[in-house]
Amino acid sequence: MRSMTGYGQASWQGEGVKISVEIRSVNQRFLEARLNLPREYASAEPQWRQVVQEAVARGKVEVTVGRSGLVGSDFTVEVNEPLARAYVEAWRRLQATLDLGGTIDMQAILARPELVRVVERRGEPSEELERVEQVLRQALESFGRAREKEGRALGRDMLRRVTHLAQLVRQLRKRVVAAAPEAAARLRQRVESIAAGVNVTAERLAQEVAVIASRGDVTEELVRLESHLVAMRETFQAGSEPVGKRLDFLLQEVHREVNTVASKSNDLGITNLTLEARGEIEKLREQVQNVE
Repeated sequence: MRSMTGYGQASWQGEGVKISVEIRSVNQRFLEARLNLPREYASAEPQWRQVVQEAVARGKVEVTVGRSGLVGSDFTVEVNEPLARAYVEAWRRLQATLDLGGTIDMQAILARPELVRVVERRGEPSEELERVEQVLRQALESFGRAREKEGRALGRDMLRRVTHLAQLVRQLRKRVVAAAPEAAARLRQRVESIAAGVNVTAERLAQEVAVIASRGDVTEELVRLESHLVAMRETFQAGSEPVGKRLDFLLQEVHREVNTVASKSNDLGITNLTLEARGEIEKLREQVQNVE
């Protein structure tokens, strides 16, 4: 089991450049991957997005790729020599024409932005893109380990709550059995009061009581509840496979069965047990929103 929230990072440094990748995510129903890349890496975005999608199934994932040059090794100064020569020749002509003295002010010429510029040295683009993808995959591994660690903690707590729910279902079974005679007596009194003054045989009265009692029987709901809880336990053993959607579906079914049990019963003990079960289900539903 993996959490949808996590953080991972990796970096590489060499050949006058440093590359770093950071990945962070928050929970979301579907996968949304956002890549923040330097402009020179834009062409590789579809390929790297596919790499992310292969590693992550759900969540809002933000990937930030950084690139920086190392001081003194990644930059060079370029001079526009033809333009500089034209400036010098123009100055000399002006000197000759106007009979001016003095020397050429090199500082003024070099201050012209069109004459001198600092440029970043680049290696082979394909090789650098391959290096970035390697760092991206390393960051995804770190990201995956962080999500698995948080997922294990989530799984332990959720399993504890599922175990508690199973205990509540067993208590419900016992309470249903214990409350059956009293419920049947109340039901018989109700039917007899309704049928008062009407010529009804004892056999017909017993049949009516049986029909009404069957409507309040929760045996099937308790069986399905136990089945869903077993399925949830099995899902926790799925390793790193995405299980969030399945757990969410099973919890919906558990919630539906508990609500049905509560609506069918007039017994205070059963009502209290279903209220406790609803509390655990609500906590589980909050947690499963963070499961991939």
